[in-house]
Amino acid sequence: MTYRIPSQSSSLEELARRQQNVVTAGQLRARGVPARIVTEHCRRGGPWQRLLPKVFLLQDGEPTPEQRMWAALLYAAQDDRAQAVRDGGARDGGHPDGAVRDGAVITGAAALALYGFASVPRLPAVVGVEVLVPRQRRLRDAGDVRIRRTRRTVVARSVHGLACAPVARAVADAVREWTDTRAFESGAIRPALLRAMFREAVTRAEDGCTLRELVGELGDSGLLGEARVRAAVDELLAAERESVLGRIGDLVDEWLLPVPLAGPELRMRGGTYVAVPDLYWPAVGVAVAVDSDLRCVSEGEEAWVRGEQHRMEYLGVRVVYVSGDRVAEEPDAVGGELREAFRAGGTDMVELVVTER
Repeated sequence: MTYRIPSQSSSLEELARRQQNVVTAGQLRARGVPARIVTEHCRRGGPWQRLLPKVFLLQDGEPTPEQRMWAALLYAAQDDRAQAVRDGGARDGGHPDGAVRDGAVITGAAALALYGFASVPRLPAVVGVEVLVPRQRRLRDAGDVRIRRTRRTVVARSVHGLACAPVARAVADAVREWTDTRAFESGAIRPALLRAMFREAVTRAEDGCTLRELVGELGDSGLLGEARVRAAVDELLAAERESVLGRIGDLVDEWLLPVPLAGPELRMRGGTYVAVPDLYWPAVGVAVAVDSDLRCVSEGEEAWVRGEQHRMEYLGVRVVYVSGDRVAEEPDAVGGELREAFRAGGTDMVELVVTER
């Protein structure tokens, strides 16, 4: 049988170019292509093919990995309300962000592959594509597309023209996918890969995430109870704390202050536990407390740390609160605060027993 491709309007040509030749039935219909023509061209040996329900590839042959990503996203966002992808969706060169409420975004390992993460399998090796959609959307998994629902509004990032979840959310969804499929237990995903992925997420220069954002997403996803995940997070937090404390140590040298004790244990004369400050000058009763976010991943842990800080202040110790962001952005201001606190010292201090650890 001879197939005659209908004359494509310029709008269809432009759409096909933007979406790498992947279009939906609705987009074809809106551009005057009848359903019978679509059916005819998708028959065996025809020039088009059906990739997913109501999603077509306007060419023959094996689809590329990028075309599979487009098909997954268009399948999940092909109704009239879709905002993640509408006739091409978010495009490179346009505004990079958009609130996705009725649309869809690629997430998990597929999104990380699109971001270009070196620690996860490259795009051609990605088998399943996770797509995040609002909870009220009625969609089913289809082909290699897995639908994941969320109650929260997701701010999409445009990656090669495709709407993707922010890095922190994509990482959390990738980990949850591996947990759900028991990839850790089977040995398919090893702890070293998990640690590498977390490190890459927080160290990427342009499209990464902060450590707080990553820990927040992992917590919201209920993943911090997974031993391997918690171990990787603790390692990352410890490394960041050491980095911040190292920068504070440099400020201590620059401002000609005595070297403080690192992490000593403070107790009252009767043996009652008080706290373990990050840094402490016992001669003047001054302690330094670095971000609790770099030490705590749960409300209980944060309450414990806050309790230590309050006990020190109650007993007369002067506590200087320092954030890693301020050390990086305002080092001179932080150095001046440390010097002033050292000069002022504690107030009406209760005698404490200091034990170096």
